[in-house]
Amino acid sequence: MRVPLCLLLLVAHTTDMLPLNRRKKQVGTGLGGNCTGCVICSEENGCSTCQQRLFLFIRREGIRQYGKCVHDCPPGYFGVRGQEVNRCKKCGATCESCFSQDFCIQCKRRFYLYKGKCLPTCPLGTAAQQSTRECQEECELSLWGSWSPCTHNGRTCGSAWGLETRVREAGRAGQEEAATCQVLSESRKCPIRRPCPGERNPSQKKGRRDRRLRKDRKMDRKLDVRPRPPQA
Repeated sequence: MRVPLCLLLLVAHTTDMLPLNRRKKQVGTGLGGNCTGCVICSEENGCSTCQQRLFLFIRREGIRQYGKCVHDCPPGYFGVRGQEVNRCKKCGATCESCFSQDFCIQCKRRFYLYKGKCLPTCPLGTAAQQSTRECQEECELSLWGSWSPCTHNGRTCGSAWGLETRVREAGRAGQEEAATCQVLSESRKCPIRRPCPGERNPSQKKGRRDRRLRKDRKMDRKLDVRPRPPQA
């Protein structure tokens, strides 16, 4: 009588466990939410194991937690792939979004992003950009370049006052890229004393005019034939 009784109890126990196991594996719509992409899911706690390439995101409410399988982790979390399960882990306390636990992409309010870190104030040599909430490296001015040729209306010859210009660039400190933040220039007046081709310099014109006047006076003296008074 003992053997049949034991078999009867075992069958009854197995029958009672079947609905529970079936409920854990079926897609539930309870507090755990959608079980799409889950390998193991229950109505009470949601997903506990996800399909390959999906991330397990644990949402906590009070003392309870619920799992969900997602393709991309939500803002404030980053994905970590593992041998058994891929998980979404929370970013640092000052990060709005992050690439990893040690590298932030965007900071929360009152913090500034600098080289993957969220800082309350920007370090020396940088300036806070309010629009992007980032610390931008300040500019370092290079040496002045040489003066450009003196020009007037685009010409480098003639007899007038022109302008000559020199520039210097301001590149970002600590960057290997060729990015620049501004270009500074200054100009000054300069005399142009080189005559253009086919044009005489005013001093040359004046010299030729003076020589012509002296020549004319000399000719006038030679041609002076006025009668001289008789000698006593």
